[in-house]
Amino acid sequence: MEPRSYGPFKYSAVNRRPKITWPNDARVALWVAPNIEYFALDEALPGDNFSRPGRAGYTPMVREWGVRDYGNRVGVFRIMEVMEKHGVRGTVSLNSNVCDAFPEIIEDCMKLDWEFMGHCQGNMHRLSEIPPETEREYIHQTLAKITEATGKRPAGWLGSGLYETWNTLDYLVEEGCRYVSDWVNDDQPYMMDIGGKPLTYLPYSFETNDSSAIGRNQYTPGEFERMMKDQFDVLYREGAESGRVMAICLHPYIIGQPHRIGALDRALEYICSHAGVWKATGSEIVDNYLKGETW
Repeated sequence: MEPRSYGPFKYSAVNRRPKITWPNDARVALWVAPNIEYFALDEALPGDNFSRPGRAGYTPMVREWGVRDYGNRVGVFRIMEVMEKHGVRGTVSLNSNVCDAFPEIIEDCMKLDWEFMGHCQGNMHRLSEIPPETEREYIHQTLAKITEATGKRPAGWLGSGLYETWNTLDYLVEEGCRYVSDWVNDDQPYMMDIGGKPLTYLPYSFETNDSSAIGRNQYTPGEFERMMKDQFDVLYREGAESGRVMAICLHPYIIGQPHRIGALDRALEYICSHAGVWKATGSEIVDNYLKGETW
């Protein structure tokens, strides 16, 4: 994609669109995206700590790394238990290095019939930070490793930190990806035109996201729970006219802490108690949307 002043899609006002219909006339398509990520102890970690004098690039950052490793050792399994309790299957945004480093996580996700989407190789570097000439192969290797480990080619992509370059979408289309979730600019799916080829945007959230709400904004678990419920209430009301998508975006080292996991449990209990909620994976939402979309 050449540099441009607007995205590779037409502007569309939400009150002027054709009606979106979900299965069984559901108002809201709910998808939950656990970000299962790999952080190398001998590489610099992303985050605010690196703005501190003398800390940029320092390794090993034992405390910061250990907090994240907790998510892969403990927190992710709490998330699995809560989601299974409420009949919600995950759509994992997966760093491909997890496949070799923590195969037990992949095994348990597959037992739960969770979906996997590409999420770079590790979470130490954004696509904007790797050499431009290596990006195509980097994306290819990411998707190939997940395919090898899970037996299924990822249909979707979420960039580490939601970063892209001007070339990312072209490379994703080349790899056969059908949807991307980086753009966080809508509550309904829409079509992108990538060099004459279609790519679907699946709504992700930077709001109902424990990383931004709890990690960055320092909200309490109770405040995050209230956010999820309030977000749902509005989308559920609007979904009576045309279907909406609600994404709940999670990081095991944050929401998977003992004092926070209850917020997710209670929010899912509330959401799933409503009629007209379709608990879906990313691919299921995109496939259903495309049935009514003419490209």
